[in-house]
Amino acid sequence: MTQTSHPVEDVLDQTDALLREGADGLRVSDLMDELGVKSIAAVLLAPSLALVSPLSGIPLFSSACGVTIALISVQMLMGRNHLWMPEVLSKRSLPADKTQYAIRMLRAFAAWLDHRFKRRLTFLLTPPFLRVIQGLCLLCGLIMPFLEIVPFTSSILGGVVALLALSMLTGDGLIALVTVAGLGLALGGAALHLL
Repeated sequence: MTQTSHPVEDVLDQTDALLREGADGLRVSDLMDELGVKSIAAVLLAPSLALVSPLSGIPLFSSACGVTIALISVQMLMGRNHLWMPEVLSKRSLPADKTQYAIRMLRAFAAWLDHRFKRRLTFLLTPPFLRVIQGLCLLCGLIMPFLEIVPFTSSILGGVVALLALSMLTGDGLIALVTVAGLGLALGGAALHLL
């Protein structure tokens, strides 16, 4: 697994570079091909970051990102090195103006995140723990389409997936542990509230 010292900024930089090449927008397949050279975790980071950006306001965008996250996570669990996406998702284009605006909005947040991730507790990023992390990403992706009409839920789940993807990309097991524990507490609290 390739680690990088500025993974979030790298994803934004690569997305911005691809946007400059295509005037009409950015095809999902092109972005996946570009990021996939680095690692599948970097590909997983892209849709999860999009969910915490202004792009999440586009109708059905959260559902498309959720399905994408689920498909990537399944293939991570299978140990695949090359990603497959259905044509209906891979041929979709992100609007250039809204994507560039989202990138600008995420720049400061990206720098803040990149300075806080480092290699720690790396044993938590190896099986069987790694499978739990990838399974949580899959679960988050699967439930996003069902929460499309509930405000901010997709952005919260996207944030969870982004933190888990970053932990895999940078080798930071501590962030994965804190994220999983926080998600568990939140779900436990919600379950108690419903009872």
